[in-house]
Amino acid sequence: MDVGSPIGLHRVLAPAGVLPQAAERLDASPAIGADEVRVRVERLNLDAASYRQLSEACGGDGDRIRAAVLAIVTARGKMQNPVTGSGGMLIGTVEEAGPGSPLGLERGDRVATLVSLTLTPLAVHDGLRDWDGLSEQVPCDGHAILFARSIAAKLPADLEPELALAVLDVCGAPALVRRHKTGKVLVLGAAGKSGSLCLAAARGHYTVGVVRDTAEQRLLEGTRLATEVLVADARDAVGLAAAVGEPADVTVVCVDVPGCEHAAILATRPGGTVIFFSMATSFAAAALGAEGLAADVTMLIGNGYVPGHAEYAIGLLRSDTALRGLFEARLGLRLADWAA
Repeated sequence: MDVGSPIGLHRVLAPAGVLPQAAERLDASPAIGADEVRVRVERLNLDAASYRQLSEACGGDGDRIRAAVLAIVTARGKMQNPVTGSGGMLIGTVEEAGPGSPLGLERGDRVATLVSLTLTPLAVHDGLRDWDGLSEQVPCDGHAILFARSIAAKLPADLEPELALAVLDVCGAPALVRRHKTGKVLVLGAAGKSGSLCLAAARGHYTVGVVRDTAEQRLLEGTRLATEVLVADARDAVGLAAAVGEPADVTVVCVDVPGCEHAAILATRPGGTVIFFSMATSFAAAALGAEGLAADVTMLIGNGYVPGHAEYAIGLLRSDTALRGLFEARLGLRLADWAA
């Protein structure tokens, strides 16, 4: 077996010379090189911005959403929403690991990939027949290829796979917040997966969670993850800034809809930091908006990877029963269903 490019250049079919994430098509053939790993896929997790866009484009029709996802994977050899440019991640079982792979994985290991589906060669074998198209988590029989510079984590034995997948999908967010948290921390989209983990990571600071309605407000207040919970439209820059009051030292954007860039900037103090952890973000709008507002803020792209991010996020879930309950409620899980 030959050793290919550690970053997957040998899997790019078109256009020539680009990295896998920027490619239009990848080679998802199952034969692996000496430094690759093939994973039998059990479940995909579509990122929130991608799923929302697909759902809206398909009028919420599960059959149409399923067909759209299948068409993307078939055409591109990967799952990359052509509108949002985003993908998600997956869980599965290692079928074969090349002798030159540096990932430390062996046949039979159950893993979650910690790299985006936008750069992961992927083939679907079952037509997604077991997915109703109505949730971000997609039961799937297929295979995926990991490169030498891919990242994967072995699934923890004490967590239900759906729960582990939901946490690991956004594990870069709380790790980045831990690195930058200071003073007043504002989280937009605070009742979601990444938002609630970010609040947990910022414990010990004054935290403000912004949610979209009173139902989410009651839910989040019950967890005591946030010092204060506000109902506000994260796309309304002036309204959000007024609701927040004293500007935040750190603002984290975890909202899966576009148009929140200016609100986040306006709600952040001069010299503060805005972390955009949403694939719905327009980084041009963020840069030009900050310039137009004469806002001296540091803006960070949450790229999903921070060393130790998987272990840290899983640790937060294990140590905080309220956070775990929030995730289980989102997934419709009960601990008693699988803890025996």
